[in-house]
Amino acid sequence: MTELDRVWSKMLEDAGTRSSGDVAEYLRLKATNDAIRTAGVGWLFDTMIEIAGREMRARPHLNVEIVEPHSFKHGNSNMVGRLVSFRLGVRCLTVEAGWARTPSDGIMRNGSLAVARLSHFGKPKHGSELRFVHGEDLPNWLDSSGNVADPTLFEEHFTILLSD
Repeated sequence: MTELDRVWSKMLEDAGTRSSGDVAEYLRLKATNDAIRTAGVGWLFDTMIEIAGREMRARPHLNVEIVEPHSFKHGNSNMVGRLVSFRLGVRCLTVEAGWARTPSDGIMRNGSLAVARLSHFGKPKHGSELRFVHGEDLPNWLDSSGNVADPTLFEEHFTILLSD
């Protein structure tokens, strides 16, 4: 969590304790959703980095680069989160994930808590966009077809990155 995120969370927490009724309920819901978003985005990146770590044993030239905070456009909204790039020579798999943090960033569409974009340099058809949504039991990352995105999907992206 960045310093800005910590300050923003503290401000919301303070406002929630001073507020009552609907405002307090909204601030509690926002804090809960932000905690869920943070955990979901963290799981996505942890899973990708774990897969990269396994691949690095066989390919020591595979590099990982992390940029945080990172902003990217999704529709008309600005998402704020993290960017992780996996590079092997000129090939690159880029993963960016985040959510609209402030009202000026825009809105989250289709019930999304967060969004992610996986893209391959020079291979735009192989990219994926994911939405992090509330599930029946737990939140899930869904692909554009509505299927749950699991580590198998991420391993497929590494297969594309590492293929000749």
